[in-house]
Amino acid sequence: MASKKSFTPADRVSKFEKDVWSIFTPLAAETKAINLGQGFMNHPKGRPRLRNALAASYTPEFGRTLDPETNILVTAGANEAMYATFAGYLNEGDEVIVIEPFFDQYISNITMNGGKVVFCPLRAPERAASEIISSAEWKIDLDELRSKVTDKTKMIVLNTPHNPVGKVFSEEELLAIGQVAEDNDLIILSDEVYDRLYFPPLNKFPRIATLGNLWERTLTVGSGGKSFAATGWRVGWLIGPEHLIKYSFAAQTRVVFSVNSPCQEAVAAGLEASLKEPIFQDQIDAYLKKRAILSKVFDELALPYTVPEGAYYILVNTTQINVPEDYPFPAELDSRGADFKTCYWLTKELGVCAIPPSEFYSRDHWDLAANFARFAFCKTDDVLHQAVERLRGLKAYMKQ
Repeated sequence: MASKKSFTPADRVSKFEKDVWSIFTPLAAETKAINLGQGFMNHPKGRPRLRNALAASYTPEFGRTLDPETNILVTAGANEAMYATFAGYLNEGDEVIVIEPFFDQYISNITMNGGKVVFCPLRAPERAASEIISSAEWKIDLDELRSKVTDKTKMIVLNTPHNPVGKVFSEEELLAIGQVAEDNDLIILSDEVYDRLYFPPLNKFPRIATLGNLWERTLTVGSGGKSFAATGWRVGWLIGPEHLIKYSFAAQTRVVFSVNSPCQEAVAAGLEASLKEPIFQDQIDAYLKKRAILSKVFDELALPYTVPEGAYYILVNTTQINVPEDYPFPAELDSRGADFKTCYWLTKELGVCAIPPSEFYSRDHWDLAANFARFAFCKTDDVLHQAVERLRGLKAYMKQ
């Protein structure tokens, strides 16, 4: 494969010599020596059982045979997968294009590694203020995306299924974003932690790494915590070509070195079971019912919302909610987006907490989130039913 300028590592890892463990552990195994040299911490790339299970699970998903040794890196959660990638590739002043709304950890992960964040927003159609829409209708302006690229741009961060919109980018959209990356020689970091949770009518989850030649420039992020509803376990992974994975791995060995073994074994067991049982389909069916429980109250209230194609959030348009103007909000909200006050009021007066999505936008684009609130339906059914009962209290506050 031809060398790509964007594929060059960050200075902080390019000068790393092979560490002593990487020299002597394989040597001891090769020579069948008695290894009294180390305390046998976990394999830095991840436990073999988990890497083999990931290869077996994702080979058909990616349409290529994945090598568990060279194409997969187990990480301390999906967040650390991204941190290690930014650490492995970003030099001071390198730019990363992030699509808004974004997972808030992206920003600190980039800036702590010397990078500069450049924002490009998804936008909802105007009718989102008055009608129920699909998350597919949130769009990125490709001309706007192209305009964000400079000679300092190193990477594009993509999130699909998207948090908080629930959008699953179509193959057409992914190819268009991929073309921008190819034209400008950029790495694509695709955050696909909700890849096992997408809803009908979708019968396939499109992956940017499977399209055209984009595998060569794409690192895909996955999450055992999201896949198996076990976020506290902190087991994630990167999937991609060896020439990209190796620099994320170089950073990982200096960030966490290894990932906890018991949870790796548990995730491996889950993936192995999913090859024989419809675990992920059963999960989709369960979340469809949860989505229906929560969305019913918004239908009753005639509150418009975005129907998610994936993940487990509903974005509700709050334009028709009449929040009292003289409500005693804390002063700390005066410097935040308008949606913070709406969500604060909902929490205090209705007893239901929603997240203000302006937190996932740059300040310049807070207005795009001003009339939305994010509700999560990854809760037990009884909790969702209780929330529905409380949200019915909004009837007294609807604009006429």
